[in-house]
Amino acid sequence: MVEKQSLARREVYYQGRVQGVGFRWKTQNIARQFDVQGYVSNQPDGRVKLVGEGRPDELKRFLASITETMSQYIDCEQVVEQSPQGEFTTFDIQT
Repeated sequence: MVEKQSLARREVYYQGRVQGVGFRWKTQNIARQFDVQGYVSNQPDGRVKLVGEGRPDELKRFLASITETMSQYIDCEQVVEQSPQGEFTTFDIQT
């Protein structure tokens, strides 16, 4: 297990045509290719929220892969750096 001190955490809000297009499902599939944990969820305002934790380089590559794969649906991304909590063991879809 990766120690909490070596983790990074990002909260990302994706805006655009990101609901009803399989965004959460595709994001979860992308997460399986990386050593990251967290969740993705639809928001009432039409955005998708992602909370991810992992080693900084791994998390950066994961988020870049989402942006590249889903670029046709994303108009805007808001990324907030946070302190890692180490609370996740998987990457899930939350409803």
